[in-house]
Amino acid sequence: MSDLEKTPGRFGRIYRGLTTIDFVGRRKIWFSISAVIIVLGLGSLAVRGFNLGIDFKGGSSWEVLAPKSSITSMTSAVENAGLSMPTVQKLGSDTYEVTADLNNLSAANQLAITNKVVNAMAKEAGKTPNQVSTSSVGPTWGSQISQRALEALIVFFIAVVAYISMRFEPKMALAAFLAMIHDLLVTVGVYSLFGFQITPDTVIAILTILGYSLYDTVVVFDRVRDNTGSVLKSGDLSYSDMVNLSMNQTLARSINTSLVAILPVFSVLAVGAYILGATSLQNYGLALVVGLLSGAYSSIFIASPLLSMFKERESRFRELAERVASRTERATLTPAAAAVLSAEGTVRNRPAGSSGSPVQARARKQKRR
Repeated sequence: MSDLEKTPGRFGRIYRGLTTIDFVGRRKIWFSISAVIIVLGLGSLAVRGFNLGIDFKGGSSWEVLAPKSSITSMTSAVENAGLSMPTVQKLGSDTYEVTADLNNLSAANQLAITNKVVNAMAKEAGKTPNQVSTSSVGPTWGSQISQRALEALIVFFIAVVAYISMRFEPKMALAAFLAMIHDLLVTVGVYSLFGFQITPDTVIAILTILGYSLYDTVVVFDRVRDNTGSVLKSGDLSYSDMVNLSMNQTLARSINTSLVAILPVFSVLAVGAYILGATSLQNYGLALVVGLLSGAYSSIFIASPLLSMFKERESRFRELAERVASRTERATLTPAAAAVLSAEGTVRNRPAGSSGSPVQARARKQKRR
């Protein structure tokens, strides 16, 4: 037996267009996984809330590179310097960030405590005071940043729903919108569960990942639309079967685009932030990794099953599903078989409801193989 005749493995089947994965039929599994993650995240959000950076809540921040220090010793150092209720975090491999709210103090007291904290952190880290970076944000500025971030998110959602409604149809827009809400809830839930700090970089990253999730969803929906005008007209596939076919047709592309997007970001996060100590990349990269993983999941396992549920509530597709389900022999096409049929033009030229359809013939040929 030659190499070309050998039965391909799991990934080989994906890239050769030989898969018939039932994405829609297993939607309860996918929805349950998402529900567990979202409920845990919302529960954490209700109990713990967000770990907001000073750009959102206001306050003062100090950072220093301290390879030989620890969170415990750094906390003791700044508390002994007069800082009340500090939050100490380790950024990257050796950088420590201390934040506290000094906005309720007078300007003179703020300056005095800031100088003491700088000297204490420099001594703990074995550095000079000039090597300790400081920043301060007022409460008004923090509230304005939060409001602008929320406004940007709302405008983004409105633009997305309007575009997909005009480009495709409203039910596709609704499915894509719910998939993006899913990604948003998963991302903020993970941030709350693990106490990751939310900064303006995080907001930018979230908008970026929502755009990526939308891109992958639109690719799938474009294939669904094409198959609606071709394969579905054969009358041998229900709308859910056609969506499954569309998902299997775009599965290799979804996997490739997800890996291409995630691997460089993960490398930047792991190597740049944690190994080389480029802490400015941490908040942005972390949000991108979490969001891209969630976006890849929602494009495959959330958006399309939701679309199938919405469409099969329409009378014509509900009746089609009943007719297909009543048959003793169900047609299940692989992407490769669908491509052959499309090239031959048999699907487009066959009258709906005629016997001996090319789709069924192709399905029987697949089973014999």
